[in-house]
Amino acid sequence: MRRRLRIATRRSPLALWQAHHVKTQLEAAHAGLEVELLPLTTAGDRLRDRPLATAGGKGLFIKELELALESGQAELAVHSMKDVPWRLPNGLVIGAVLARADPRDAFISLNYPNLRALPERATLGTSSQRRAALVRAARPDLEISALRGNVETRLARLDQARCDGILLAVAGLARLGLGSRITEYLDPAVFVPAVGQGVIGVECQHDSQAREMIQALEHAATRSCLEAERAFAEALSASCTSPIAAHARLDGGQLAISGFVGAPDGQRVYRAELSGPRDAPHALGRALAEHIQAAGASALLAELAAAGA
Repeated sequence: MRRRLRIATRRSPLALWQAHHVKTQLEAAHAGLEVELLPLTTAGDRLRDRPLATAGGKGLFIKELELALESGQAELAVHSMKDVPWRLPNGLVIGAVLARADPRDAFISLNYPNLRALPERATLGTSSQRRAALVRAARPDLEISALRGNVETRLARLDQARCDGILLAVAGLARLGLGSRITEYLDPAVFVPAVGQGVIGVECQHDSQAREMIQALEHAATRSCLEAERAFAEALSASCTSPIAAHARLDGGQLAISGFVGAPDGQRVYRAELSGPRDAPHALGRALAEHIQAAGASALLAELAAAGA
């Protein structure tokens, strides 16, 4: 008898690509396994008329997928880890993370070779508070225009000359075969990526056969980096939409992580970096959070929390 697993996924082209990618890898790892996709429309997909920060955050993109896991409609759910809240529902875990793709952000423009070349008062499209804070810190003269929708929708708005440039994740563009649209790859040391950017995670029931099967996809180095980044964000009590960022990478036997906290207007920014043993990612992420708070970010974080950011 052939075994079967069902993957709950969003219906966007990028989400479907990621789910198909997991399906292909699972079927290659387990002879006789059949993997089916269960495409679902999430609240985040339906709410296109307001910013995510006011609509309920990026967790809106995964709630229906988690309900499918809890009800038994699906055994697995595939996510972009930058959309996954720090705390999962009881009984659910990220059972595997795949090898990380390029975590950087991309600047895309039809007329300007890089972000620095944008003229004063040029319009830059992004819906991310993190990206907006980073841009405003470096280029307070630019106009930030809210930009939601899937990758293709955002590119279409650029092509329709609704803005002078847009910011997107390199990984998403590459996965959709749209890497040629990238005008500039932004330096992650300066333009710090979102927590979990470029990482595909597979969620499942904590105690299930499915969890054992997806271990074939687990990438240990990516897990270490991801756990450090998520520990940093959780220690700051930040949400997925907060203007914070963290980028961890392996450096020999050490794990290095850089963090960023910024005001939405870019007027106050805090940066910090630490290194530590790769086998203690949670402790390193929490230590970085304490470090950046001690550097002066505590008051800003309190303001963000009061504002619901």
